Amino acid sequence: MRVEVDFDLCQGHAECQAEAPDWFSVGKGSGAKVRAKRGEVPADQLPAVKDAVKYCPTQALRLVED
Repeated sequence: MRVEVDFDLCQGHAECQAEAPDWFSVGKGSGAKVRAKRGEVPADQLPAVKDAVKYCPTQALRLVED
């Protein structure tokens, strides 16, 4: 699985970073956007990434099967 970010929906709330800090990084300031690692989500990080997707207030994240 890999994660995709809809940058049009992202508002920089940083919930993803709070749930999976090893996978997501959110810039500071107004208009901040999430930066996600690219590639396959490792199995040991998948639960945290799933929580990040679940708790994103704007539903800007989604998991995609390759």
